[in-house]
Parts: sequence; structure tokens; C-alpha cells
Amino acid sequence: MQKKSITLTDNRNGNTYTYPVLEATRGPDVVDFRTLFKDTGLFAYDPGYTSTASCSSAITFIDGAKGELRYRGIPIETLAKEHSYLETCFLLLNERLPNADELQNFDLELRHRAFLHEGLRSLFAAFPDNAHPMATLSAAVTALASFYQEHLDMNNKAEYHEMAHRIIAKMPTIAAFAYRHSLGIPCIQPDIDLSFTENFLTMIRAYPGGKMHLGPHGHETIREVEVRALDTIFTLHADHEQNASTTVVRNVASTGAHPYVAIASGIAALWGRAHGGANESVIAQLEMIGSVENVDAFIKRAKDPDDDFRLMGFGHRVYKNFDPRAQVLKTLQDELKEELGLNSRLMEIAAKIEEIALNDDYFVSRHLYPNIDFYTGIILTALKIPKNMFTPIFVIGRTVGWITQWIEFKKDPESKIARPRQRYIGD
Repeated sequence: MQKKSITLTDNRNGNTYTYPVLEATRGPDVVDFRTLFKDTGLFAYDPGYTSTASCSSAITFIDGAKGELRYRGIPIETLAKEHSYLETCFLLLNERLPNADELQNFDLELRHRAFLHEGLRSLFAAFPDNAHPMATLSAAVTALASFYQEHLDMNNKAEYHEMAHRIIAKMPTIAAFAYRHSLGIPCIQPDIDLSFTENFLTMIRAYPGGKMHLGPHGHETIREVEVRALDTIFTLHADHEQNASTTVVRNVASTGAHPYVAIASGIAALWGRAHGGANESVIAQLEMIGSVENVDAFIKRAKDPDDDFRLMGFGHRVYKNFDPRAQVLKTLQDELKEELGLNSRLMEIAAKIEEIALNDDYFVSRHLYPNIDFYTGIILTALKIPKNMFTPIFVIGRTVGWITQWIEFKKDPESKIARPRQRYIGD
């Protein structure tokens, strides 16, 4: 069977060059241009890497035209509806779903690894009370590397899996401590009797001593439906191919830095409003719009080319049809509307915007469909999670994806230090 290739002609001198096409199991094949500069003296020019594959990966697949997302070949809809976040974590790390015993052992290990070193706990006191949790979170994860200086031997599977399990287990604790410190209130230690997701909700809600507020009917604040909703959000955020923060993690990994330093770099990248901070911006914008009566005026502004206002939570760099994660959350939002007591005013505003955007040619022709951020903010608000914790929630879910990508990069014999080229236009 003849191997695929493409041939380029250099119009400067008439020379031709042939480059192999590497086949993908899903999605576009890639042209291997690694010798382009050596052959021609030219660099490929691709700002934002819109047509550049930076690696080969077997973790996550996205088909933006079809609205398809898969982890290890399994559709995101299946994982979100039929499996827990911890099952998804096991899948990403081990390339298969766990059996009952494996899941139980994985769960127990994470529960016991959730506690922080006493020295790391004292770090939080160095930050001002009003520090954004993302700033504290990034610094604390970097500091975590000083407490666990090993984890660089990729020939030892047990070691790098221990490293991965440790950061996944501790991230909710670090995020909860960062949040409570920002409020100036005592931190709540992890409870090994609670599941991963319920434990996090407890750490951000409980009173000192771990006691929960009882509602008028005697039910604890945290209900099973809330745990299920947040667990689903964690699953939907677990990985998303070579996005901005994942690319940062891989690039830092390429320097030989400690894996937790690479994760901290990913956290910093995720904080940007154009990336993980978008869900926080969605709620802020809905609150700014204020009422359904004001929606038309803001839609008009969004369509005005001379107005820099744009609707948050619409459109996506990759998905040009619909965001499959958004569809899962839309269904979940509708199912849990009454159980979670979703904010009716924000829901009405969001529903009005959604109705217009899905039927207005301006939005449809530009593929500006609701994305995951549009629905995440509504659900997180119903879970009594403040806006400044929306992005740390994203971090908790994405940690397993980042560390899995780090492992894959370190095990790839073709990986090398990241060093993009440039087109120089200065003096």
C-alpha cells in the first residue's frame, strides 16, 4: 500500500519537496512538516496554531463540525450520564474504565491523599484575605512541588501514578482552602467518609467542626442532586484536547520541570477570561443585563460592529455546530430546575438570549451557539458557589486531563522542548 504524501513546489526556484501524510484514527490526517525549514529555509506561519498539530495523542478527540467529544474513544454524553467523575479519571489515566474493586480502591486512595502537608497549609496565611482563589491556587500548587520533589522517573509507572493521584486528590482541598482564606474564615479539613465531590462541597460550605447547616425540613445543605450536578460538571471539564492551558502544561513539561509546576502553569493560563474565566463572565453579564426586558437592547449591541460588547457563553474556537458538553448541561439544567431551585430571574434572561441566538441568522450564520460556559454558571450559582470559585471548579475537573497529558508527553519518544519559530518584522 502506497503511503500518502503531498508535494509542494517552491515558486522561487521551481524545486519540489515531498512530505509524508501521517494518518489519524479519527479526524484530519496531518502533514509531517518537521523538515520544512531544513529543506526550504522557510518556516510555517500559523498564529494561534489553527492548522498545526503539536503532538500525537490518544487521550481526547474532538470533531468540531459534528459537535463530538470523546475521552479514550467514549462519547462524553455516555460518560456524563452513566459514569462518575472518578470513573472518568481512572479512564483517562489507565485507558479503560475501572471494575468495581478498582474504583473502590481508587476512591479510597484519593480520600486519604486529600489532606495537605501542615507546612503547605501555613502558606495560605501569606495571602491577603481578598485574594482571588485562582491566584492562591496557582501559588499553592507550585509550592506543592517543594513538598514532593520526586515524580520525575517515567520508567516507574507506580511513581507517576502516585504523583497523578496525589494532585487529583489534593486539588479540591487546595481550592477550598483558597476560597475560605479569601473570606477570612477557618478552613475545613477533608472527611474520608465523604465522596470526592461531596467532600469538596462540604469543605467550602461547612462550619468549623465540619457541621452542616440544617434546612427547615431537617435535610443537610448538601443533597444528592447537588453532588450529581457538580460531579457531571467535573466530568465535562476533565479534558479538552490541546486547548490553551493544556498546551501550556505540555510546553512546561517539555522543559523538564516538575509536573506540579506544569499544572500550576496550566492554572494560570486557565484563569484568562477567554478560557476558564468565561463561565464567571457569563453570570456577571446576566446580572448586568438585569431583566428579560433588557435582552433585546443587548442583542442589538452584540450585533453592532461598532460596539465592542459581545455575548459571553456563545461560540467556540473548535465547535462550529454545537458544544456537546453544553447539550449535556442544558438537559441537566432542565431536569434539575426545580430540585436545585435555579435562579428564576437569571434563567429567564438566559432562556431569552438562548431563544434569540438559536433563531437569529446573525448568530446562526456565525455558528454562535451556546457553549458549556453559558450553562455552567447557572448551575454553579444554584449550587451556592460564588462567581470567584467558578474557575477553580474548572481547575478541579481539568487536573486529571492536565496530568494525563503530562504523562503522555513524557512517555512520547518524539517529544522535545517546545520552541516555536517567528516571522521577524522589526528593524
